Amino acid sequence: MSEFVKQSLGTLIQELKTDTEKAKVSFEATSVLEEGVRVNSNVRQFEFKFDEPQLLGGQDDAPNPVEYVLASLGACQAIVYRALASLKGIQLENVTVKTKGDLNLQGFLGIDSNVRPGYEKITFETIIVSDEDPEKLQRLAEQVDAICPVLDIVSRPVKVEGKLTIQRTPEVVG
Repeated sequence: MSEFVKQSLGTLIQELKTDTEKAKVSFEATSVLEEGVRVNSNVRQFEFKFDEPQLLGGQDDAPNPVEYVLASLGACQAIVYRALASLKGIQLENVTVKTKGDLNLQGFLGIDSNVRPGYEKITFETIIVSDEDPEKLQRLAEQVDAICPVLDIVSRPVKVEGKLTIQRTPEVVG
C-alpha cells in the first residue's frame, strides 16, 4: 500500500510542478438539520451524521462537530505521515494519533462573552511503531506538522465568509 501511495503522490507532484493551476482545488460539504440537533452531512458520495450528547440536547447518536474536528486532525496527521514516509522510503508499522480538545461550555451557551465558544486548547499525541532511527522519525514529525492541512486550519486563523439566504415557504394556491 505504501508503494501505491508513493507512486500516486509522485505522479501528482510531477504534474503540479508543470501545471501549477492543477494545484488549486476546492472541497464542498452540505449539512442539513434534521430532528432535534441531528445533522446529516454530505461530502462527495459520502454521508455522515452529527449529533450532540444528551447533556447538550442531543440523542447521542453520532459524534458532535467539535469531536469531528479532533478526529479530522488525527486522521489528517496519520495520512500525512503515510504520504511523507512513503515518499521518503521511511517504514512505518503503525501510526496512531490521539487528540483532545478543551472547551468551556460557557462560551458556546452564551453565558460569558469573554469565553470563546470553540476549543481553548487542542493537544495531540502521535504514537509511531517503527524500527527507523528516532532522529529520522523526529524530522518526519516536524515535516508532517509543517504541511498537515488540518493542523494548519486549526492552529492559524483562516478567512471565513458566510452569508444568510432566507427562503419563504411558497403559499399553496387553492
